[in-house]
Amino acid sequence: MSVTETPTEPPTRPVAVDFWFDPVCPWAWMTSRWLLEVAERRHLDIRWRLMSLAVLNEGREDLPERYRRLLTEGWAPVRLVAAAQRKYGDEVTGRLYTALGTRIHVQGLGPTREALAGALQDAGLPPELLDETGVDTWDADVRASHQEGIDHVGEEVGTPVIALPGPDDTRRAFFGPVVTPAPRGEAATRLWDGLLLLAATPGFHELKRTRTQGPVFD
Repeated sequence: MSVTETPTEPPTRPVAVDFWFDPVCPWAWMTSRWLLEVAERRHLDIRWRLMSLAVLNEGREDLPERYRRLLTEGWAPVRLVAAAQRKYGDEVTGRLYTALGTRIHVQGLGPTREALAGALQDAGLPPELLDETGVDTWDADVRASHQEGIDHVGEEVGTPVIALPGPDDTRRAFFGPVVTPAPRGEAATRLWDGLLLLAATPGFHELKRTRTQGPVFD
């Protein structure tokens, strides 16, 4: 190497992040937007994974009627994502989730058939995938992915679930972070760095406070 050359540092390995989401959950949507903001500033390998509020709440009789209806309607989006994953690979998951969340949450359309059809078009996926939402072909895939997330984090949680590096080459999973609106810029990376610090702390389990603000979509 000549005296004018500057040695280059080897590229850092991406931080592997597993993110479990239900497309109908507004809190998971905002957390996912924060995570994508972080990915623009940190070297992340985000692996998008399904979970299901319908599965999580099976057998519960104390749910309000509006929430029970949402859970029933929520089967269509998770089936759609599961079918797309199986047919076209994991790489389409994040793109389809963004298209679904934009229509369901940002545009306020909910998980309607029209919203799902539009999301397929936005994601560049075949419209015939919509037919998969009315059958239970992919329910086993949904349940398996959901259970994997629960196995990582425990039973007393909802969506989203995030798993990231913990102490001594372990993986640590948490419910959340639940935040509104999604942090941007340096605020996003500060939250990320703090979460990494918590995950790396042996014995750390929980921080929680009552939500005082509803979802803010921007």
